[in-house]
Amino acid sequence: MPPQRTDVLTESPSASESPERPHDLRGKVVVVTGASGGVGRAVVRELGARGARVALLARGMTGLGAAAVDVGAAGGVGQVYEADVADYEQVRQAAERVEDEIGPIDVWINVAFSSVFARFTDITPEEYERTTAVTYLGYVWGTRVALDLMRPRGRGTIVQVGSALSQRGIPLQSAYCGAKHAVKGFTESVRTELLADRSGIDITLVQLPAVNTPQFDWVLSKLGRHPQPVPPIYQPEVAARGIVFAAEHPERKEYWVGATTAATLLAQRIAPALLDRYLARTGVDSQQTTEQPPSGVANLWKPADETADYGARGSFDHRSHGRSPQLWLSQHRRPVVLSLAAAGAAGIAMAVLRRRG
Repeated sequence: MPPQRTDVLTESPSASESPERPHDLRGKVVVVTGASGGVGRAVVRELGARGARVALLARGMTGLGAAAVDVGAAGGVGQVYEADVADYEQVRQAAERVEDEIGPIDVWINVAFSSVFARFTDITPEEYERTTAVTYLGYVWGTRVALDLMRPRGRGTIVQVGSALSQRGIPLQSAYCGAKHAVKGFTESVRTELLADRSGIDITLVQLPAVNTPQFDWVLSKLGRHPQPVPPIYQPEVAARGIVFAAEHPERKEYWVGATTAATLLAQRIAPALLDRYLARTGVDSQQTTEQPPSGVANLWKPADETADYGARGSFDHRSHGRSPQLWLSQHRRPVVLSLAAAGAAGIAMAVLRRRG
């Protein structure tokens, strides 16, 4: 297994590193949890464009059916599997059906989550437990099932979709932040075990910024106003490109998508106490609009897209970025670094020649 690395803007590859070779996803079997809406929906479209055979796991059959159509329209093959990721047996049985009906699973991408927008003391124990079961244990069960199937073959890739909030908690999202922190620790532990076993299976983590998804319309909220992502906001297609890139290049241990993710995680390393005070002042208002709270079905206990298709994007299109220069730089960092090094060397050479002249 190649050395594991964290993809950060400030990191430069050493001259001894060999070029990264992408894993071709055409014809590969890829499982995506939470595939019916939001980031998961954008991911399966991106996989379809790569020509992958995509197994779509979620609870909402209407959303799943529409997502399968999207995969086919993009150039891939999509097949629907209804499952609640909080239930290990449902995940295991779905994975066995995937292998029987589509083929051996090459890539498993954990995306599914749910949450509650509320102050910690306003969340009931049942709501907290359910959020943790979906957002944390859903990743545990998906990873366990994937490893059980991949280990005999000695190969495979697992991609965990995380968040900048996996290292920096914010107000009103204690359940989600706690689960994402747990996903990061769990993933690091599993990675070290795979390295110890000299396994051919890769596991990588993709940390996302605030994304314009339907979650802000369907996640259970106890706020007085409509919840929103903390600006700046990115479109789910930006996240999807980063996630699929990670599936194609799983040798790196972690990816950061979006300049705000990089800024948040670096600020947390440098000045966590200052960030605490800043979020205490701004974190509550910045996560709410001036509009009334949503009145639709909250997806904590049952799927919001059981009878309606929400798609990938939420209601913040006019405020969302469709591109991320940081993501492009991280994906092309080798040629960028080499170009900068060459330009620097050329500059030095010209300066030397001028002095000699």
